[in-house]
Order: sequence, then C-alpha cells, then structure tokens
Amino acid sequence: MIIREIKKEDNAKVKEIIQDSLKSLGLAIPGTAYFDPQLNDLHHYYNNLKHANYWVVEMEGEVVGGIGIAPFNEHEKVCELQKLYLSPKAQGFGLARKLMEIALSFASKHYTKCYLETQHELKAACKLYEKFGFTLLHEPLSGSDHSAMNAWYLKDLN
Repeated sequence: MIIREIKKEDNAKVKEIIQDSLKSLGLAIPGTAYFDPQLNDLHHYYNNLKHANYWVVEMEGEVVGGIGIAPFNEHEKVCELQKLYLSPKAQGFGLARKLMEIALSFASKHYTKCYLETQHELKAACKLYEKFGFTLLHEPLSGSDHSAMNAWYLKDLN
C-alpha cells in the first residue's frame, strides 16, 4: 500500500471511483461531488490552489481511493476535507484512517479549522469523522457548494 500525491495520469481512475461510489449510494445527483467540474482534472485543480493537496492510495499498483484538502474560507483559515472515497476492494483495511491522518496533518500546517460535508446515511463515514474529532453542525458553513449534503462537520486543528 502506497499513499502519494495525485498525478495527472490518476485523474480518470479517481473520477471513476468517486462517481461509482456515489452512484452505488443513490447520490449521483446534482448538489454532490458527482457533478463537480474539477472531477475531470483533480491533479490540476489541487495543484493550482494554495495550501491544497489530493492524495491517492495504491494497492498492488492500482489507485483505489483518495482524499483532498482545499481552502474553504481562507480569511478565517478554514479548509475543507474533500472527496474521501475508496473503491469497494479497498474498504476494511484502515485506509480511510490513514488518508485522514495524512490530510489532517497537512491541513494543520496551514489552517486552524477543517470543514466537511457528507450525508447522515453514510454512517461509517460519519463515525470516522467523529473519531477524528469532528463536531456535527446544525447547518452548513456559508459558501458551501454541495446542496444535497445534510451533515456538516467542523474540527479545530490546533
């Protein structure tokens, strides 16, 4: 297992993992990451933002998932944890925890808080976020793009 920064040649595979995952959950709908315009070139998107990154995880030479950190509200030093997805064959090995550790370590060097959006129905994901110290909010932070999400979390990084 290798965790590394995304390369241009990973774009199609990461997009496939994200869209297949959302489709399997009935979330291939507007207001989710399924229709994010940057999905076609995540490498370019994250590499052209200040204090942002996307990491992929490989198993046996194949990209099987990833996670991103991007600015959300730079004035208030808030980032967003984005696009944490694993293909079904990569689930159950603790890879989401490893990805979270890397992303949050990076985030803590540049931001004071980390925000994320998800769905209450994604119980395993919500449980993971809570284990990492994220607190459930009553409403999204202003500036949110994903209107179909119904669970919003915030974590103090310092």
